[in-house]
Amino acid sequence: MEPKRELTSVDLAALERELARYEGARLDKAYLYDDGLVRLKLRHYDHGRTELLLDLGETKHVRVATPEHVPPAPERPPNFAMMLRNRMEGAELVDVSQFEFDRILELTFEREDGTTTLVAELFGDGNLAVLDGTGEVVDCLDTVRLKSRTVAPGSPYEFPDARFNPLTVEFDAFRARLEQSDTDVVRTLATQLNFGGLWGEELCTRASVSKTLDIDEATDEQFEALYRTVQDLSEQLNAGDFDPRVYYENGVEAGQRVDVTPVVMEEHAALERDSFDDFVGALDDYFTHFDTEPDEPETTDEGPDFAAEIAKHERIIEQQEGAIEDFEEQAQEIREKAKALYAHYDLVDDILSTIRDARAEGHSWDDIEQRFEEGKEAGIPEAEAVQSLDSSEGTVTVEIDGDPVTLVVADGVERNADRLYTEAKGIEEKKAGAQEAIAETRAQLDAIKQRREQYEQEPDEQEDSEEEDAEETDWLRESSIPVRASEEWYEEFRWFHTSDGLLVIGGRNADQNEAIVKKYLDRGDLFFHAQAHGGPVTVLKATGPSEAYDEDVTVPDRSKAEAAQFAVSYSSVWKDGKFAGDAYMVDHDQVSKTPESGEYLEKGGFAIRGDRTYFEDVAVGVAVGITCEPETRVIGGPPDPITERAETTVELEPGKYAQNDIAKRVYRELRDRFADETFVRKVASPDLIAEFLPPGGSRMR
Repeated sequence: MEPKRELTSVDLAALERELARYEGARLDKAYLYDDGLVRLKLRHYDHGRTELLLDLGETKHVRVATPEHVPPAPERPPNFAMMLRNRMEGAELVDVSQFEFDRILELTFEREDGTTTLVAELFGDGNLAVLDGTGEVVDCLDTVRLKSRTVAPGSPYEFPDARFNPLTVEFDAFRARLEQSDTDVVRTLATQLNFGGLWGEELCTRASVSKTLDIDEATDEQFEALYRTVQDLSEQLNAGDFDPRVYYENGVEAGQRVDVTPVVMEEHAALERDSFDDFVGALDDYFTHFDTEPDEPETTDEGPDFAAEIAKHERIIEQQEGAIEDFEEQAQEIREKAKALYAHYDLVDDILSTIRDARAEGHSWDDIEQRFEEGKEAGIPEAEAVQSLDSSEGTVTVEIDGDPVTLVVADGVERNADRLYTEAKGIEEKKAGAQEAIAETRAQLDAIKQRREQYEQEPDEQEDSEEEDAEETDWLRESSIPVRASEEWYEEFRWFHTSDGLLVIGGRNADQNEAIVKKYLDRGDLFFHAQAHGGPVTVLKATGPSEAYDEDVTVPDRSKAEAAQFAVSYSSVWKDGKFAGDAYMVDHDQVSKTPESGEYLEKGGFAIRGDRTYFEDVAVGVAVGITCEPETRVIGGPPDPITERAETTVELEPGKYAQNDIAKRVYRELRDRFADETFVRKVASPDLIAEFLPPGGSRMR
C-alpha cells in the first residue's frame, strides 16, 4: 500500500489533545528549512527541550521530535524564520486547537507585546500563516488569492469554508448529511463527512455496514450503527484514550512503514505493527523514517563519496550523544526534586494537608490561594513556599530548594515523590532508546568504512571503453544523481550562457549595475538595456575576465537577440505585467560613468554616447531548469538557451504569484519530474530558483 503522506482529520483531533500538554512552553528559536519544514525550538518546564516540527511540504504533518531526529539548523535563516524569531522568541504557547474537523492546526503564542497565532494548513500544497492579535496575516509561506478565500500579508486571515464536523452533531443532522449523497456509504463518509478514504472504510467495518451499500438503500438500523460508531470514536478522541500504532508492510524488521494512527485500525489487521506510549511518539517514529532507504555513499567522478557519508554519520552520532546528555540532565533534575520532597517532608505535608482540609470545609480554590497570599505577608514558611494553585488539575506548585515542584493535592508526599521517580525513569527509558539509536548509527558508520576499504582495495577497471559503450543517461529516471558543481565569479549577478556559449551578466540592484560597468565591461563586450526604467545593466561578454580580446571574435545575432530578451525580461516590463518591450545595444566604449556638463548620474546610472541599435517589441520570457552534466546546478534566463542546456525546464510569464511563491511552485514541479527527489533538494532549493526569477509576479506557462 502507498505510505501515508499527510495527517487525517482524525489524526489531527488526537494530536490536538496530546499537544495540549506542551502548553506553557516558551519559544527559544524558529527555523525554516527547504521543502516547507518549520522547526520551533521550545523549552517546557516539565518536558524540557521540545522540538515542534511543522512540515508543510511533501509530508504534511506536525510532530514533536526527539533531539536526535531533528535536522541540523540551516546555516543562514531566511526572512520568514527571522520574522518568527523577532515576533515570538520568548513567547509562551497558550493554546493548541484544530479548526472544526479540518486539517488545520492553530498554535497561539503570547508575549508581553502581543499575541501571535500560527495557522498550519495541512492540505493541498500546505501553508503556514502568521497572524497578529487581530487575526491579520503578518506573513505566510505561500500567498493564496482565490475567489473563495485570501491568505496574504496585510489581509485578515480567511479560513476555508467550515467543514461538517461529524464528531459533534446530533443524529438527525448526521443522517441528513448522509442522505444528501448520491453514492455509496464509504465514499459518503470519506467526502461528505470529511473522514477520508481509510477512515471511511474503518467506520464501515466497525459498524458492520457494507462499504459498497448505496446511501439510498441504507436502513434506519444501519444509519444508527454508523452514528454510534462515530460517537464512540468521538468519545475516544475526547478522552485521549489512544493506542498509537505504526504499521509496516512486509514485516517490522525489513518492511516499510506505511501508516501511523492514534488507535488500532481493523482495516490494518493483516499488517505488522509497533505500539507506542503516545501519538506524538508514533508520529516522530513514522515521519523520521518515512520513505527511507539504506544509506549508500553518493558517487562522484572519482568514485563513492565515502568521506561525506562518514562525516554525516559522525554528525548524527554527535547529535544523539547531545540528546542523551539532555535526558540525563532532565532525569537528574526530577530525581533531585523527589529527594527534596523527603528532605522537606513536614513543610510539604503541611501544605498539602492545609489545602485538603480547606477543600473539605467547602473553601474555593480562590479562597485558599488568597489565604496563602495573606500567609506570605505574615511570613509563614509554608505560605511563602507556595507559588501557585491550579484548580483544573488539582495541583499546587511549591518552591523547594529554589526549584518549583508541582504536586497533586490529593496525593501525599510519598505518592508525589513516587510519581517524580517514575517520570525520571521514563526519561531514562528514552535515554536507552537514544543509546540504541547511537549503536545502530555506529554500526552503519562501520559498514560504510568497511565498504570504503573494500573499494580502495579493488583495482580500477573502468577504462575509456566504458564511455564508448555507454548510452546517453536519462537523468530524470536515475534513482541517484551525483552532485557536481563549481563556483564561478559571475554567480553573484544574474547570468546565463547564450545558445552560442557566450556569457551574459546582469545587475540585481544599483550596486551591481555600478560594479558591472566599472569592473566587467571590457573591450569587445556589448552593453544592453531595456528602454523601460528600472532594468538591469546587461553585458554580453566577448571574453572572460582573464582572456585577451580577439578582434576576430564576432557575436552572432542569435546571442544578441537573447541578451536583449534577457534585458527586457528582468526589467520593469515584466513587473508591470507586460509581455513585450524594447531594448537597445551599444559597444563597450559608448558607456560612461561621467555625465555631461550640468547633468547628474544616480548610483547605478550611466551615460550613453553615440548611436544605438534597437530591438523592438521583444517578447519577455524566462525559463528555469536543472543541468545534470557536466555540472549539476540551477540555470535560468531566456527560454531557448536554457532549454538547450537543461535536462528539464519550467517556462514562466508575467502573472499573479509573488517571487517567493512561484519559486516554491517551480521547485515542486522540478522535484516531481526527477526520480531522485533528494537531488533536486540539493541543487535547486526555492531560494536558488528565486535568484533566476524576474522581479514582480509570475506564473508557469
